[in-house]
Amino acid sequence: MMAIRELKVCLLGDTGVGKSSIVCRFVQDHFDHNISPTIGASFMTKTVPCGNELHKFLIWDTAGQERFHSLAPMYYRGSAAAVIVYDITKQDSFHTLKKWVKELKEHGPERIVVAIAGNKCDLSDIR
Repeated sequence: MMAIRELKVCLLGDTGVGKSSIVCRFVQDHFDHNISPTIGASFMTKTVPCGNELHKFLIWDTAGQERFHSLAPMYYRGSAAAVIVYDITKQDSFHTLKKWVKELKEHGPERIVVAIAGNKCDLSDIR
């Protein structure tokens, strides 16, 4: 039997940048054009074989609305990684990356891996 390694991953970013779409595509291999905004956070898992182990990703998709911002630490606490997502067609979402990185440095786990993802590359013509 293969060992299972659980990895908590949190997606952060402004509202409407496509965090939920990224998670849905990764977990279900499906893209939904009519996805609703996340309220608070949503949780999904995906198990992926890697060598002699199974990596079970515990994925927290956080809401980007400002009113839910204070809840974010609850979701990234204990995370192995955070993906900060911005929308390449919305410059403001790129500028708030610094805020998210700063927050993770100040309040996140000491050894968290941080990745930046520019989303909606298929819409580059409206940049």
